[in-house]
Amino acid sequence: MLKKTLLSAAIALTLASGAQAAEVSEEIIQESFFPYADGAPSFEGLKAGMVINQSNVEQFKDVLDPAMYMFVKNGDTEVKVGETTDFALHPSYIEATRKYSADVQLGEGHGELSDTVAGRPFPAEPSLDDPRAGEKLAWNYKYGYNWGDSAAITPFYWTMRDMESGNKERTIKMNFHFLNFTHRTSQEPYPEITPNPSELFRGIYVQVLEPFDVKNTQLLIHRFEDDTKLDNAYLYLGFQRRVRRLSTGQTTDAFLGTDVMIEDFEGYNGRISDMKWTYKGTKNLLMPMYNHNDMVLDTETHQDDDGYQVIAFGGKGGCFPEITWQLRKVYVVESEPVDPNHPISKRQHYMDAQTFIIPRNITYDRKGDMWKSWTIGQTHPDHHLPVNKGTGVSIDDSFTMIDIQANHCTTGQFKGIVDPELSPVDKFSVQNMRASGR
Repeated sequence: MLKKTLLSAAIALTLASGAQAAEVSEEIIQESFFPYADGAPSFEGLKAGMVINQSNVEQFKDVLDPAMYMFVKNGDTEVKVGETTDFALHPSYIEATRKYSADVQLGEGHGELSDTVAGRPFPAEPSLDDPRAGEKLAWNYKYGYNWGDSAAITPFYWTMRDMESGNKERTIKMNFHFLNFTHRTSQEPYPEITPNPSELFRGIYVQVLEPFDVKNTQLLIHRFEDDTKLDNAYLYLGFQRRVRRLSTGQTTDAFLGTDVMIEDFEGYNGRISDMKWTYKGTKNLLMPMYNHNDMVLDTETHQDDDGYQVIAFGGKGGCFPEITWQLRKVYVVESEPVDPNHPISKRQHYMDAQTFIIPRNITYDRKGDMWKSWTIGQTHPDHHLPVNKGTGVSIDDSFTMIDIQANHCTTGQFKGIVDPELSPVDKFSVQNMRASGR
């Protein structure tokens, strides 16, 4: 405990070394990061341990987003209700918000922001009277604490399923790696990695392990600190043995034949400037957040020597994770593509107000019809792998992307690890892609 206290103090001192004169008020910090300090939200008749199904879904329609309501009403799945719990972020991230966010301002142009060091850019509560509230929430997501400063998913299983028959068509085994070059608070160096000549904000690196026909396919994404600058994205195809640049349009193609676009990763994997963001209000909704060690685990897909198993799936077609859902404070945000040729008309994002992860998305096609439903289950880090305990990272732990119109889904099962040694800087380079592909 003493060691952790000294570490937190050292981080706070480092972050404070260039602190602005103004600080975010403690009232705003408490409301933003500890929304359940005075108790969990409630809804009449809703209790932990109960199950929402066809027989009672109308009673609880107001705590379900439209897609989940539809699935439950149709009998495709049931929602098991768990206790609302505190997903407190790492103290260093909260301290950075306190020190650096008071003077952060949106720029005049779309996707422009004043200089920021670290932490949540806009911790104050959003207002429907603020025409740019949605944009501020989007920046909070971009500079959020999802995966902390760096992490890895190793391994990561994506399974394509026919929703009607339940047949597993194909499983792809991958490794994912994440690294923040800037806005760092908990892993040295902070607040940024130097040198950083390209002025990158974040890197994402993917390597396919199985099956053989796509083995060693690799994806590398470089996202810049300047959000108005187009991402650099590279793809290495094992059978071609060369790296090629991805065009902007290819990030909205089906990734490796799945139901997921590259742009869908993590709830939204793109630039703030690529979308028009609109805040639609704050609600208490059931979100897929839980303790991994208490869930139904899959004994067939993966089991380590240390006993770790991934989340099991059930429901119609095996398209739904076997998890519990918590009633949580949620910001409803709508994003509309700036590009008129984009394959969707909009997404509805359900952002968790404490962590700013996006556990639920609904995607609408160009006609405005509901097209895809995205769920990314989040586990508390203290109820997962021992290495994740105390990291303050809400761990991505299960996902499902359901193509409602095609009656098809892609499910994801994670082994997420918050360990900087798994995601070194040199892994996020084109040279590494070539070396790894040999």
